Amino acid sequence: MNGTSEGPAPAADLGPAVTESDDGLAPRTGSTGRTGRTEPPAYRSVFTTAPLAMAVVDAEGLVVSANDSLGTLLGTDAAALAGSVAADLVDLASDAGSWHAYREVLRGHRSRLRCTRRLKRADGHSLWAQVTVEPLAGTGDSGDSGDGDAPGLLLSVADVSARRELQARLRHLQMHDPVTRLPNRALFFERLTAALEAESYEHGGTGRIGVCYLDLDGFKAVNDTHGHRVGDRLLAAVAERLTRCAEEAAHARSGAPLVARLGGDEFALLVEDSTGTDQLAELAAAVLAALQPPFELADRRLSVTASVGVVERHTAGTTPTALMQAADTTLYWAKADGRARWTLFDPERNANRMTRQALAATLRPAIERGEFALEYQPLVGMEDGRVRGVEALIRWNHPQFGVLAPNRFIALAEEDGSIVPLGRWILRTACHQARRWQLAHPDEPPIFVSVNVAVRQVWDSDLVADVARTLEETGLAPELLQLELTESAVMGSAGRPLQVLKALSDMGVHIAIDDFGTGYSNLAYLSRLPVSVLKLDGAFVRGFQYDAAASGAGGANPADEVIVEAMVQLAHRLGLTVTAECVETSAQATRLRRIGCDTGQGWLYSRPVAPDRISALLGHAEPGGPAGVQAGVGNP
Repeated sequence: MNGTSEGPAPAADLGPAVTESDDGLAPRTGSTGRTGRTEPPAYRSVFTTAPLAMAVVDAEGLVVSANDSLGTLLGTDAAALAGSVAADLVDLASDAGSWHAYREVLRGHRSRLRCTRRLKRADGHSLWAQVTVEPLAGTGDSGDSGDGDAPGLLLSVADVSARRELQARLRHLQMHDPVTRLPNRALFFERLTAALEAESYEHGGTGRIGVCYLDLDGFKAVNDTHGHRVGDRLLAAVAERLTRCAEEAAHARSGAPLVARLGGDEFALLVEDSTGTDQLAELAAAVLAALQPPFELADRRLSVTASVGVVERHTAGTTPTALMQAADTTLYWAKADGRARWTLFDPERNANRMTRQALAATLRPAIERGEFALEYQPLVGMEDGRVRGVEALIRWNHPQFGVLAPNRFIALAEEDGSIVPLGRWILRTACHQARRWQLAHPDEPPIFVSVNVAVRQVWDSDLVADVARTLEETGLAPELLQLELTESAVMGSAGRPLQVLKALSDMGVHIAIDDFGTGYSNLAYLSRLPVSVLKLDGAFVRGFQYDAAASGAGGANPADEVIVEAMVQLAHRLGLTVTAECVETSAQATRLRRIGCDTGQGWLYSRPVAPDRISALLGHAEPGGPAGVQAGVGNP
């Protein structure tokens, strides 16, 4: 009888491979074969006829006697087992741990050994057996019997093949998805974890691993339209194509990728011992191609696409969590980039995402810590070059990333709602500063301050009350406050937003539309809004930037100049003033002044500067152009 081993049974299946327990009571048995010991006939009868396969083993590890059940189990005659090496019968020597424990029991240093072995019968069939070795009662811990010649151990072997088969079936059910019959999330992560263990790649292999993480585009619509039964059939059909695709892409060294359903309409293909990003990119492209043909499901013909996130990297230093987070992020990128495509993980793009998340997490605390500051950019009269007002522009003095412009964090603030407390701080700070300028220069006409307002501030806060309270606290006149909203936010406003705008206008606050000309540009609707200022988008002004000598007399772009002139004239007909953004050259300023633009804003006059730099401007403008502003502030 030869035995083969697959090591101790997993804990989930049969318990620990080696366990200790108190010595149990066992009948004193003997043999007239090797020891010459005479034993009671009743004990001998029980031993021989017992349904449990047993053998008595002496202190040297040799079988003294075996019962018929053991002979039947092993497919041989019980009498022929006498004198055999017990450890060889049940393959204990193949596993170092079990062999050591067996030797300890044999010497009397351990009370019991229990392990599971796969044994091969004499007829070639295999079986799973639970092997137990323990001292016979009366032999003592040292293995010496009271009379000096009693056998030392009782070996018992139980056939657990049926139990193992049941456990295997239960494990299969536990580790596979019932709809697609693919491995499920638990089995996928089990395989992934095993693949990332050092032992799996230190001895051969490429030391790399890859994942294609895919999600079906618009699958919810299939469930909503055709029902979950059709949706399940579609998932099963997708699983078949993915499996076939994986088999076709099987690598000679690592075999076919593992295809798993992770939940819902999410699938993953795990490539062990990958050869690089090219291999994963080819697999992702093959997956998308495999899903292109329509699916014939009973009387329905359905089409579906997928977005795939691709990650491939060295296994060393990689964890399952980090790998799948990268795959999930890349899948999101594929969705955001237009769906029905695969996207490769980009460390730089991911670093930007991580930075974005870090900024979002610290936005609210940063308001409380006072990390924000305002700079101001002058709004200059086109005719006389005097400063008429300033636009308040926020900066974040981040302790880690330095000074951040608003385009780095305002969108984040709008997403998480922190734009409301941040907007209140901007409004209060800007109004306080405008009032200080007014008090510091009583002989000069007071300048207004323009503050940007996000749509979420209109919806999620009582903006009218906030403005009224701020004006009362600071003593700033309402007509010296201008609130800017983007064109897309203002156009089409109805309900609460429109009521808020009218209430603010009735209060005396000016309403300006920022970046006008890039959105709806609905001038007919504009006439019904309480708006007093249009700020032309800088794209129109930048259209004036080219060499006059190269383009003929006048030097202006006819299209841009005609459009701007038409908007300025129409705005004036509606009683609105016009501000041109992004004015950078004197030639632009000259054309805008000739067209009739009221005020200008841009680097020609000044970049955004600290409040004390604005004070230097007041009262120092030179009539006839912007030179006074340039002289007062300069270009920092």
